[in-house]
Amino acid sequence: MNGTRPKAIIAFPILESVAARARAEFDLQYDPTTPLETEELVRLANQIQAEALMVVMRHKMTEPVIAKLPESVRVISTASVGFDHIDVAAAKKRGIVVTNTPDVLTDATADLGFLLLLAASRRLPEAAATMASGWGQTQGFGERLGRDLRGKTLAIYGMGRIGQAIADRARAFGMKIVYSNRRRLPQDLEKGATYFATLDEMLPHADALSLNAPGTKETEKIMNEKTFALLPKGAIFVNVARGSLVDEEALINALRSGHLFAAGLDVFANEPQLDQRFLALANVVLTPHIGSATVETREQMGLRALENMRAVVRGETAKDALEAKL
Repeated sequence: MNGTRPKAIIAFPILESVAARARAEFDLQYDPTTPLETEELVRLANQIQAEALMVVMRHKMTEPVIAKLPESVRVISTASVGFDHIDVAAAKKRGIVVTNTPDVLTDATADLGFLLLLAASRRLPEAAATMASGWGQTQGFGERLGRDLRGKTLAIYGMGRIGQAIADRARAFGMKIVYSNRRRLPQDLEKGATYFATLDEMLPHADALSLNAPGTKETEKIMNEKTFALLPKGAIFVNVARGSLVDEEALINALRSGHLFAAGLDVFANEPQLDQRFLALANVVLTPHIGSATVETREQMGLRALENMRAVVRGETAKDALEAKL
């Protein structure tokens, strides 16, 4: 290995195009077949005195974990927008820069969010189950009817990049947009959407609700028995943000009772463990946290994470340094 290059660890299998770039710029430790567990990552970082670590959501970089990292570590770069798996404050105390990868996964995640909304509105799981069984019987004129989206109101909780991208897609389908956010957007970004200062004020206006807020202590279980009840009967619920935003017991009850027409879910409270009761519900569309899972997007996420690592080890300001956003 070339000892003049900074030492780095990529702790999970990544696209070869990203790995090749990393090998050219770093003295790299990387297994293209098997992700490192967090404990293994810490051990390897100490063994080689790594300067840069690239991680994903599976790597829980808590305060005790960060305390065990060697003094050589200068940057933890997560290949994700979310960074709730990293204790940013603990890293900052150690002088470690934490970065994420915003922007590059906006469109892919918004595409999946709207796909889930469409699939839920048209009862796609039931149609797929019918075809998987061989069909064989004509549907009655009034059977398994879905819901039109045109003319309906989509409520968005969290009008950041992804929320705005979902709003753009919904407008193309003739939907009205309302939103709730920590602060109101400028008019040019609102594009005619109606702002509500609180989630509770917005929910009664929602024919469909999309969660696009970050997972924080303030948003934990923001959708619960009380807030689901504020939605009109027959509303559709979509979550491509974080499972922590939802009380899954309350969600399951709302789906079972028919208060919700359907739901589309890409994120869950205890990933990758799924509450098995969801599988028994015909009115829910489930995907395994694949919002950013396209070749193009994952490549851009990896390259963005690598760019942040490179900047820090060169003594430059990382484009996505999270300490600047706290």
